[in-house]
Amino acid sequence: MTSKRHRYIYGPVPSRRLGRSLGVDLIPFKTCSFDCVYCQLGKTTLKTVERKVYAPTEEVLAELSDKLASGLECDYITLSGSGEPTLHSELGKIISSIKQMTDIPLALLTNGSLLSRKDVRSEIMAVDLLVPSLDAGDEQTFQQINRPCPEITFQSIIDGLKAVKQEFPGQIRLEVFLIAGINDSDRQVRKIKAIIDEIGFEHVDLNTATRPPSERWVQPVGPERLEQIARIIGPNTEIVAATTITAERAGSVSRDDILEMLRRRPCTIDDVSAGLKCHRWEAAKIMGELLDEGLVIAVRRGDKDYYQTMHEQNAPRKES
Repeated sequence: MTSKRHRYIYGPVPSRRLGRSLGVDLIPFKTCSFDCVYCQLGKTTLKTVERKVYAPTEEVLAELSDKLASGLECDYITLSGSGEPTLHSELGKIISSIKQMTDIPLALLTNGSLLSRKDVRSEIMAVDLLVPSLDAGDEQTFQQINRPCPEITFQSIIDGLKAVKQEFPGQIRLEVFLIAGINDSDRQVRKIKAIIDEIGFEHVDLNTATRPPSERWVQPVGPERLEQIARIIGPNTEIVAATTITAERAGSVSRDDILEMLRRRPCTIDDVSAGLKCHRWEAAKIMGELLDEGLVIAVRRGDKDYYQTMHEQNAPRKES
């Protein structure tokens, strides 16, 4: 495994949906059109709908080429990371270049906020898997959970989802993130189901808070209630379960590999071991050093310790 540091490529990380996912991060840390209360990366520091070149396209592609040349194995290359990837104005060029570079399937994780724009939809047509979000059944709940830019309304989200469902040739898996006491009531779930049925989504993933969220009051929905909600929404609804990936053929890992992974998502020792295919004892040893140096912190969630880097979480918020 290469120990060369990359700014825009991270992982592979263990994904509960995508197996081992190699991340492509196109947006600076917490630059997003939403400020979701459940975000594992913390509060949005730049809330915007402005599309521009946030990360130099050629550098992103060069880093990905270098990473692929190292011989790593992954199930997906995923456009996701530190912010909303559709904000990058050269997303179409990046997608087409990646498709020319490798046969590894390409996924795009998006909050769906810009899918009402025809230019955005046209740029994403070549990805293999699209994972948009729908966390609410009405405007009030949408504002409470997703805290979007003022330009984004609940209706614009629905319009974008309808348009992309009609136009997109690949697979779509709609993600619904559930928060106990907020959008897990029968009334709210049936509102979400009505939208899903109207648009005609074939696959729905139910998710809930397992990693430390942006707002401490956010609580996960329990397993039994998740099962009930899955039955309400329909037969093609899956609960996103904890990963079972193991570190087969474990090799070595560098501090930078682990730090780059933690900058994009809080992880357990097992997550690091599985995603980077290293021995668990090696991941634990390096994590201990990073903790001692103050480069990472540990946050308890349930019965697990999640490790994350010291992001500029206290930076002032901006909007544009």
